Amino acid sequence: MYSKIKQYILLDFHLIELMKGISISLTIRIFGVGTGYLFTFLIAKYYGASVMGSFALSQTILMITVIMAKLGLDTASVRFISEHYSKKNYITLKVIYFMILKMVIPLSIILSIGLYIISPFLANLMHKPDMEGLFKVTSIGVLPLSLLFIHSESFRGMKKILIYSLFRNMTTQLVGSIILLIFFYFDFKMKIIPLYAYLISICILSFIAAIIWKFQFRELSLKANNSRIKFRNLLKVSFPMLMTSSMAYIINWVGVFILGIYNSESDIGVYNIAMKLSMLTNISLFAVNSIAAPKFAELFANKNMIGFNQTVYQSSKLIFFTTIPIILILLIFPTYLLGIFGDEYEKGKWVLIFLTIGQFINSISGSTGYILQMTGYQKIFQNIIFFSAVINIFMNIILVPSLGIFGASISSMICIIIWNFLSVFIIYKKFNIITVYFPNFISRKFV
Repeated sequence: MYSKIKQYILLDFHLIELMKGISISLTIRIFGVGTGYLFTFLIAKYYGASVMGSFALSQTILMITVIMAKLGLDTASVRFISEHYSKKNYITLKVIYFMILKMVIPLSIILSIGLYIISPFLANLMHKPDMEGLFKVTSIGVLPLSLLFIHSESFRGMKKILIYSLFRNMTTQLVGSIILLIFFYFDFKMKIIPLYAYLISICILSFIAAIIWKFQFRELSLKANNSRIKFRNLLKVSFPMLMTSSMAYIINWVGVFILGIYNSESDIGVYNIAMKLSMLTNISLFAVNSIAAPKFAELFANKNMIGFNQTVYQSSKLIFFTTIPIILILLIFPTYLLGIFGDEYEKGKWVLIFLTIGQFINSISGSTGYILQMTGYQKIFQNIIFFSAVINIFMNIILVPSLGIFGASISSMICIIIWNFLSVFIIYKKFNIITVYFPNFISRKFV
């Protein structure tokens, strides 16, 4: 009797902690989305679809380079830091942090130089020689953005959700928007200005995040412990996560890259706006994952499967009910929403519909990726994402030359459906949990 009462108390505690973290993250996420769309709106409205496309291409190249520079260590830090922080193994936590920096900083510098050198090749590959200068400027952002990711994810591992949410959701676009408005005030309307604003904001925020992290260390009581961790153990976990994050990013952005080869900057700008609008469906998913991911790692490491299963269930339920209203708005008013950014974007109506369907499937499937990565099944998730990414690349190569932005959106939708179906199936086989929530339709067994 006593043990059952204790279990219910613990379940309530995990639910309260989950709800508290989600409410903070969701609030910041909503403000972040608002500032992100302000930044996008300023570029789309005052610079046009062509500059929006050039910016999207530069941002895509930057993100691909940063993914390689991080080595998956930002996601791995959530798992390791969450585990050791909950056990108060602060010395091990500090060792992990500096090991990550020793790998990420040199690699970021090397890749930054490499991106600068191959910029002419990339511009010629896309048949856009005027993009060479933008790609060279983009290389400046590799190191600061890599460090911003590392620090923000480390805050997440320590459940500093407010700080994490600020750096990942709002501040980059907010600072970028302010800088962009300053440029407007001085009447600077060159096509490279949006990229300058974005890179300056990244540098500022990366510096602030590093300072805040330094003060967080000072607050920890660094007592001796027997925990040890080696480079190879860290890389053993991070490398599959690197492959996963790389493939996941390819799934989202390969359409932009291939469109860059076959279509104009204007078409890329339309596709990018539609893609950003479709990602409104991920607001709640991102907010839930911000606190759920470290909870999954902590509960699984402590072998608390009742709490683990309950957290999965509550996460899926929250995602479902908060996603449905956004989905309906996007599917009912696609032309109106695109028209807010300018008349030239309205031709992306069906692109937005296809992308929204894909993102809807991604949202209602639950926190599948983090469940697998935080419980030691990162290699399985890596294989799922790799398989999905290959399909996405293959479909884009076939469909984009003939269907353009519509082909890219169809490829993305199908790929996301495949990836989520496989992830949901694997989690069911491993944990006897169905992560997809449907009211009064699915019952779950808690073990």
